[in-house]
Amino acid sequence: MSLMYSYVVIQPYKGMKNFMMLFFIFEKSCYLIDTKRQRFFSSVSSHKSTLNGIMTVWNLNLQFFSLQILYCSQLALPLHDAKLHPCIRWTAFWLIISNKKTIYYMKRNEICYVVIVAVIGVSLLLGFAEEVFGVGFGQFAWVAHWVSSPVALALGFAFALLLGKAFPTFNKTMSKKLLQYSVIGLGFGMNVNKALASGSEGMLFTVVSVFGTLALGWFFGRKLLKVDSQTSYLLSSGTAICGGSAIAAVGPVIKAKAESMSVALGVVFVLNGIALFLFPSIGDALGMTMKQFGMWAAIAIHDTSSVVGAGAAYDQMHPELVASQGVSALEVATTIKLTRALWIVVLALVTPFFFRSSLAKAGGESKPWYSCVPRFIIWFIVAIIFNTYILSNASLIGEGAASVGGEFSSAVNKLAKHLITLSLFFIGASLTRETLRSVGIRPLIQGVLLWISISCISLAYIFWVG
Repeated sequence: MSLMYSYVVIQPYKGMKNFMMLFFIFEKSCYLIDTKRQRFFSSVSSHKSTLNGIMTVWNLNLQFFSLQILYCSQLALPLHDAKLHPCIRWTAFWLIISNKKTIYYMKRNEICYVVIVAVIGVSLLLGFAEEVFGVGFGQFAWVAHWVSSPVALALGFAFALLLGKAFPTFNKTMSKKLLQYSVIGLGFGMNVNKALASGSEGMLFTVVSVFGTLALGWFFGRKLLKVDSQTSYLLSSGTAICGGSAIAAVGPVIKAKAESMSVALGVVFVLNGIALFLFPSIGDALGMTMKQFGMWAAIAIHDTSSVVGAGAAYDQMHPELVASQGVSALEVATTIKLTRALWIVVLALVTPFFFRSSLAKAGGESKPWYSCVPRFIIWFIVAIIFNTYILSNASLIGEGAASVGGEFSSAVNKLAKHLITLSLFFIGASLTRETLRSVGIRPLIQGVLLWISISCISLAYIFWVG
């Protein structure tokens, strides 16, 4: 009867609004029932007749359920009578039911959480539709582009610091699963043949720089600054290979805490943004050639997107050098960075060896280190092989099929990048003030020291070799 009455009261709300309001009332009433049930169970636990106590609780819940639905319906009625725009009316309803007087409803930080996730999700979906299907949005194109990885992470940080945690279980699960699926999708954007085409010089440069960066990161983080092992390793991995993508791949392997992921990603993105604007000016001041700057950007800038941006900026600054030298900084930087990106596979496979003790403790039993390699890394490798030797192999499947396969791989890779962006909000939303106080400034110092060291060492090597 209560449901029927509430439906009649809110009948003026047509279509989806009507359904959403009714669903909201039902869901929140169920939440209230569960809360009241727990209180009554605790109060009747000492009662001699458990059955009588349970029946009392149930009857009271039914009564309260009916009253609560009636109350929410009466709140909604005046909104229809007011001559307001539907959007304003709908917003007012949400403000009413989130008021402190109705504290048993959804908390305000939870409402903000849902709204932010919805806005980010819609923006990323529109961006994906524009990139893959060529959908145009005209003057509203900015709606599909304003959410980037640093922006999503910053929104998560701001939400956690200002409003606290919301839906912690959901947040933790989504950040973990989205990262794993996204890493698999990133495999469709990698091609072994193209990566190996950088030549022996680029390969040797990559091998030395990757292992050198990991060694320096271990020294700065663990020996000098005493940063916890997970955060230190994530920072080193992001600096050594390709920023956020490497951290996203390695984090689930070592079962990294959300706060370690958040801090490492935050440090890497901040330094990455600084490098994007700083490196072209330094290269110009030093008079670097296209090849020199491309190698330096690929080794010293964390994220692939910033490497591409810095290379393109340097090409625009010196178009005459591109014409005279016959090679662009963008081309060199992209090729070497692609080679470095393949080391995500190697790093993900050997990482369990370094964390075998902690992984064994987390699993509750002793296992060989290679058995700790997660399944998503295996699927990541399968995706790379499948993309390289099947989807992109024109001699095997034909030119037309290879073209379609290339478009499919590109679409999956772009979707994976958008999912990583969304997951960064979930990661950032898990960082609280208490976590920041416990982590301190040492990870930032490690990231800065490591970045400056690699930049200077690689720069000296380039000038010495060249």
